[in-house]
Amino acid sequence: MQWTDYFKFAKRRLYADSKPDKSRSEFQKDYDRIIFSSAFRRLQNKTQVLPFPASDYVRNRLTHSLETASVGRSIGNIVGENITRKYPQIINETGIEAVDFGHLVSAACLAHDIGNPPFGHSGESAISSFFRSEKAFPLIKNLNEKQKADLQNFEGNASGFRILIQTPESSSNIKGGLRLTLGTYGTFVKYPKESLPKRKKEKKASLKKFGIYQSEMEIFESEIAQNLHLIEQHNDEGKAWKRFPLTFLVEAADDICYHIIDFEDGFNMGFVPFTQVEELFMNIIDKNNSFDRRYKEIKSKHEKVNYLRSMAINQLVKDTSQLFIENEKDFIAGELDTSLLDLLPAIKKKNLNEVIKQSVENIYQSDPVLKIEIAGSKVLPDLLHKFSQAVLFPEKNRQLAKLIPPHYKEGNSDYEKLLNVAMFISDMTDRKAVELYKNLNGIELAGY
Repeated sequence: MQWTDYFKFAKRRLYADSKPDKSRSEFQKDYDRIIFSSAFRRLQNKTQVLPFPASDYVRNRLTHSLETASVGRSIGNIVGENITRKYPQIINETGIEAVDFGHLVSAACLAHDIGNPPFGHSGESAISSFFRSEKAFPLIKNLNEKQKADLQNFEGNASGFRILIQTPESSSNIKGGLRLTLGTYGTFVKYPKESLPKRKKEKKASLKKFGIYQSEMEIFESEIAQNLHLIEQHNDEGKAWKRFPLTFLVEAADDICYHIIDFEDGFNMGFVPFTQVEELFMNIIDKNNSFDRRYKEIKSKHEKVNYLRSMAINQLVKDTSQLFIENEKDFIAGELDTSLLDLLPAIKKKNLNEVIKQSVENIYQSDPVLKIEIAGSKVLPDLLHKFSQAVLFPEKNRQLAKLIPPHYKEGNSDYEKLLNVAMFISDMTDRKAVELYKNLNGIELAGY
């Protein structure tokens, strides 16, 4: 495989022709379409890790996505400059220029959490647990094994792809969701496989989870995988592909922000001492005399942490970009299928792993996080049970059915109806889910 194979149709827009625009590239248009979408806007009221409004310092899913898009653009720009200089035929044969790498990665980064449910990652677990429970057995009895697996292993990545690519029939006759470029869709999908079989034991980044529901499998295969020339890695039980190469840059940007910035938030909330943040961030940064001189001039601990966070991110941007450039032939051939952070030199990887370890112990298991996880495990299954009953047996649940927007009631099969209910609940903000739970259980009445 060559870069030109991947990029030949990367600018093609799903179900749409795009008029040339000198002011914006095709991938900048994708970025704009995502940022103005209602699904992206809802991220401002979805938990990243720590619940809000505990502090003005705490990130939500929207701020995390914007920061990840910024980091992804930087990594993409560095890689793009190097790759197009090394292979100038990319520009001549595909029209993809150096700057397009940054725009493409940034757009995919911006959307990377767009399918995440309320209550952070615990929301995925709560939805999955409901569909594995005894209450759900009568509801899913008509589903095949892969359809059941979609619901019983509810995945924010697959939900995000569904949001970006599907247009509800009740909303418009124009197919294709946001109608992004094939390149952005391909770069967005971190796990280009269906829910079954589970292949996590193969230790490949692309097979760690799944990223496509059965409902979108046909369009992914025919429009995206084929046109982007993704390398197949199917087996007898199911379909899977190697990643589009730039997806590794999206993953790196997300991982960098997730690990470094969560740790900064932990300090701002008082869960991690300054000395620990200072030591671990210092060990990630390649320091020089100007760094030492600048750092000594900063007086506030909060400002010191801000500076260390920015320098740590900058360092990891340089490191991951260089690692991708050094191994780009193996990435585009599909022979290297691992996270870029896993390729870091041993000493840096050790320090980053310590940041992750301390985050788990001091932040992800803190009282506010545990409380929101417990809330999610109570709120989401209750709403799923009520509304699943409403879509499958509307004649017995007419009032509840009326509360579901029309585009979440579409579908002829039980699978389509239940997946739409899961999307209805997943698309809610934290506040909306809690509010609806209280209303339906008589804890708090709307308008009172």
